[in-house]
Amino acid sequence: MPGVARLPFSLLEIRRLFDALDWAEMARQVDQEARAGVAIVGPVNSGKSTLFNRLKGREVSPVAAVPGTTREVLQEQWGPFTLLDTPGFGEVAGVDRATVALEAVRNADVIVLVLDAVAGVRQPDYMLLQQLRSSGKPVIVVMNKIDLIEGEARDLDTVLADARDKLGEPELIPISARHGTNVATGLMPRLIDARPALAVALGRALPAYRRRAANKVIRNASVFNAFVGAQPIPVLDIPFLLAAQARMVLRIGAIFGEPMDLQHARELTATIAGGLAVRFLAEQGAKAIPGAGWLIAGSIASAGTWALGQVAVQYFEHGKKLTPEQLQARFGELFHKRRANRRQARQAAKGERG
Repeated sequence: MPGVARLPFSLLEIRRLFDALDWAEMARQVDQEARAGVAIVGPVNSGKSTLFNRLKGREVSPVAAVPGTTREVLQEQWGPFTLLDTPGFGEVAGVDRATVALEAVRNADVIVLVLDAVAGVRQPDYMLLQQLRSSGKPVIVVMNKIDLIEGEARDLDTVLADARDKLGEPELIPISARHGTNVATGLMPRLIDARPALAVALGRALPAYRRRAANKVIRNASVFNAFVGAQPIPVLDIPFLLAAQARMVLRIGAIFGEPMDLQHARELTATIAGGLAVRFLAEQGAKAIPGAGWLIAGSIASAGTWALGQVAVQYFEHGKKLTPEQLQARFGELFHKRRANRRQARQAAKGERG
């Protein structure tokens, strides 16, 4: 077609495009993003130290029933980022705990505010939340000690509804730091949503959570590439799609504790490039159909990114022992499965509307 750039659909050309990416800079960015700080703050005796120890998997911060046990900021390196346990906010003789804690918050990227579900929400808690929000940093609110509510006359749903109403925080997370309830399934995903780079840190620190963390990274990259792939001009989107996929592979490798071996990441991504080349050709060809074709192109780009991410996860889970043929075969299977699931979902949605 005159005036339209030739589509880079050969395996060799796709490999060259991958090699042309600035892998060193992307690796530096991934490493830098992973160095995020999480500050745990809250009223005295709300369970901050218990949560800190739960996340670490061992006791570092002292835990006691006496309000104000923590008298200074405790820093503990957890993977590539620092988790902070701060003194509680409240009146404890001789220590300006609010000043100390807020100083730690200034150096954090994400703030976890721990409140006591048994004590309920009080006016100082609301004021503290507003103060933390004014920092402009993401604040995640958790209601701790829900295990102690179960034996009381109060209903947990009522307690949580009251807390949400008083704080104006509809997405607060109920947890039991002592027993670990909802820490992995509720708090961890929210941390990644607040700062996606934390997926690398969480995956490195918690091997059992690596698959979830990697899926978050894959989902973010797939959504991004769906929008990029849907733009109507052929070829223009390819460098952006490749760069997003390359960063995704680097992040997944980091989640699984792999060193930032640029040659290794390049080879892994390029190995699957044979399958990617066919998908890029289909995606670019779909752009010839205005409107519907652009949506199809975005869907193909998203599915290809998702399949590449899942293959990368399997690659690292199998100790990097999958052959190129196995990688390409799995990519093809996953890509077609993803596309089929999307078609079924659209048909089901149409059936419901009809």
